[in-house]
Amino acid sequence: MQRIALGVSYRGVAYHGWQSQPDGNTVQDRLEAALAAFADRPVRTSCAGRTDAGVHALNQVVHFDTEVSRAPGSWVRGTNRFLPPDIAVQWCRPVPASFHSRASARGRRYVYVLRESPVRPALEAGLVGWSFRRLDLAVMQDAAQCLLGEHDFGAFRSSECQAASPVKVLRAIGIEQRGAYWHFAFDANAFLHHMVRNIMGSLVAVGSGLRAPGWLGQVLAARDRTRAAPTFAPDGLYFRGPYYDAADAIPDRTAADDWLP
Repeated sequence: MQRIALGVSYRGVAYHGWQSQPDGNTVQDRLEAALAAFADRPVRTSCAGRTDAGVHALNQVVHFDTEVSRAPGSWVRGTNRFLPPDIAVQWCRPVPASFHSRASARGRRYVYVLRESPVRPALEAGLVGWSFRRLDLAVMQDAAQCLLGEHDFGAFRSSECQAASPVKVLRAIGIEQRGAYWHFAFDANAFLHHMVRNIMGSLVAVGSGLRAPGWLGQVLAARDRTRAAPTFAPDGLYFRGPYYDAADAIPDRTAADDWLP
């Protein structure tokens, strides 16, 4: 028996999220079916971070145990043969039995891509968020500072969140404008359910002038979900992937990173 780690990228528009569901229309269901077809036996995977319906991934790390012996490149090519066009294995590594895609992760990263435009996106529908209001970079960067560090992020936690504690460490927030597109990058030890999308809704409210910059800190301190802005759309959210100790030798990016608008 050996443990195998894979890096998987996917466009989440057509799927009901990562986690397996009875209807079979999830990324996990499609990946496990493809792995089973290639390995000629059932395969059960674990992932670094579950993504919701409509959310994408650049480097979702998964692992599974198998008695089937194949070269890493063979797992990549063979599994991709049975996957739909919007899901692809990017890399494969044999790992020790002690490695766990979720528990071994030192942190996780998300990117939210938003288009600022008077009219809604068409070609990028489902792949970017949208703001028809003008956004102020300096205001959002200044407001976001209050979120850095260890906090109770209950104000940005969905009612369906199953995390044992709302306390997380948000290590970095990067905000930059690239023409009509905005990139919001988040790095934390872990994230609550809908945490990034709820923060996004509040950052956009501040950046568009609907709320004062100091309001974000008040929302955080209140630890009350009803005080924050509505949950932002999943369309522009990308799970950039987890990162691990250097000794694990797990790639921290894939070619999919280069695609981002």
